[in-house]
Amino acid sequence: MKLLPIYIVASLLLAGCNLYKDYNRPEGLAAEALGAFPAAESSDSMPSLGSIPWSELFTDADLRALISEGLDSNRDLRVAMLRVDQASASLSAAKLAFLPLLTFSPNGAITSVDGGRASKTFEIPVSMSWEIDLFGKLRNARKEQQMMLLASQAYASAVRSELVASIATGYYALLMLDSQIEISARTIDVWSEQVRAMESQRRVGAIRENALSQAKANLEGLRAAANTLERQRREAENSLCSLIGVPSHPIRRSSLDAQSVPERVSAGIPLRLLSCRPDVVRAEMNLAAAGYAVNQARGAFYPSLTIGGSAGWTNSLGQAVSNPGSWILSALGSLTQPLFQRGKLTSNLKISKDEERIALLDYRQTLLDAGKEVNDALYAIESYGNDYAFHEAQCAALEKTVKANELLFRTNNATYLELLASRQDLLNSRLNLVVDKVGRLRSVVELYKALGGGAE
Repeated sequence: MKLLPIYIVASLLLAGCNLYKDYNRPEGLAAEALGAFPAAESSDSMPSLGSIPWSELFTDADLRALISEGLDSNRDLRVAMLRVDQASASLSAAKLAFLPLLTFSPNGAITSVDGGRASKTFEIPVSMSWEIDLFGKLRNARKEQQMMLLASQAYASAVRSELVASIATGYYALLMLDSQIEISARTIDVWSEQVRAMESQRRVGAIRENALSQAKANLEGLRAAANTLERQRREAENSLCSLIGVPSHPIRRSSLDAQSVPERVSAGIPLRLLSCRPDVVRAEMNLAAAGYAVNQARGAFYPSLTIGGSAGWTNSLGQAVSNPGSWILSALGSLTQPLFQRGKLTSNLKISKDEERIALLDYRQTLLDAGKEVNDALYAIESYGNDYAFHEAQCAALEKTVKANELLFRTNNATYLELLASRQDLLNSRLNLVVDKVGRLRSVVELYKALGGGAE
C-alpha cells in the first residue's frame, strides 16, 4: 500500500510524457509503396502461390530430396537459426530484468595490532538490488528484444525461402544444360552428315573447297560449344552441391520434360503478400524495435528508483568482535535523477529517433522491392509463356518443312543440303523451346519466393 502513490504518480507521468507507446503499423504505407498492383487472379477458391508448401509445388522427387538436404546442411540457414537462438537468449535476459538481483559475497579478515592477539572477523551476506520500472525502461527494453527476436526469425525464414528458390533454380539450370547438350549432340550429327555430303560433292566438283572448309569450321565450332556446355554442367553441379552444403558429386536428376508448374498462378491480395514475405516482416520488426529504443532513450531523462538490502551473518558489529556472530540486516532505497550528462542523453535520443526514421525508410523500400519483384515475376511468366507458344508454332512449321524436304529429296526435287538446313533450323527452334520452358520455370520460382513461399 505504501508504494501505491508511487505507481499512481508514475502512471500519470507515463500518460503525460508519452514515454511508453506500443508499435502501430504506419497507415497507408503499403498502398503507397505497392502503387498500381498488377491485375492477378486472386479469388477465394484459388490460393496465392506463396501459400503452397514447397513440397507440393515441386513435384520432382529428386528436386524435393535436394531441397530437403539443403535445409538440413546449408551453412547460411544454420547460422540464421543460431542468430534466432541468440535473440531468444537476449529476450530471456530482458524478461528477467524485472526480478531482483541477488549476490552472495562472503568475506573474512584477520587483524593484529602491535603484535597482539589476532582478531578474526567474517561476514556472510546476501545482497539484493531491485530496480522499480517506474517509467517503462525495462518494459521498453523487453519489447525491443521481442521485436528483435521476431526480426531474427523472419531473417531465418527469408534465408530458407531464398535457399529453396536457389536450389530449384540451380536444378532447372542443370536440366536445361542436359537438354542443350542433347540437342547440341544431335546438331553435331546433322552437321557431320552435312560435311560428309559436301565432301562427296567436292570430289565430283559440285562445290568449291572454300564451302567445304567453311562447313568443317562450323562443325568444329559446334564441337567447341558442346564442350563448353559440358564444362558449364559440371560447374553447375559443383555450385549446387556447395549451396546445399555437401561435397561435390554428380547430382541425381530427372529430365526437363518431367517438370511441371501451375498453369495459372495467383499473386494474392497485396496485404497478404506483405504478411507472407519474411523480409517485409523483418523490416517491420526492426521498425518496431527502433520505436521501443526511442522510448528507452526518452525514459533515460527520468529518475530511476532502486530498492536494495542485505542480510547475513557476521561476528563484527561496530568495533567489537563477538563470537559467536550475529545476524546483520540492512535495507536502502535510492532515487537517481540525471541532471547533467554532458549531452549524452540528448544525443542518444536524437540517434534513436534517426534510427527509427532509417528503419521506416528501410521498411518502405522493402515494400517497394516486394512489389517490383512480384511485378517482374508475373510479367516474366506471361512473357516466357508467349515465347514458348511462338516457338512451339515455329517448331510445328519447321517439322512440316523437314517432312516436305525429305519427300522432295526422295523424288530428286530438293538437294540434300536443303534437307540438312531444314533439320538444323528445327533443332535451333527446339533449343529455343528449352530456354523458354526453363525461363518460365525460373519465373514461377521467383514469384514463389517474391510471395514468401518456402519460408515455412
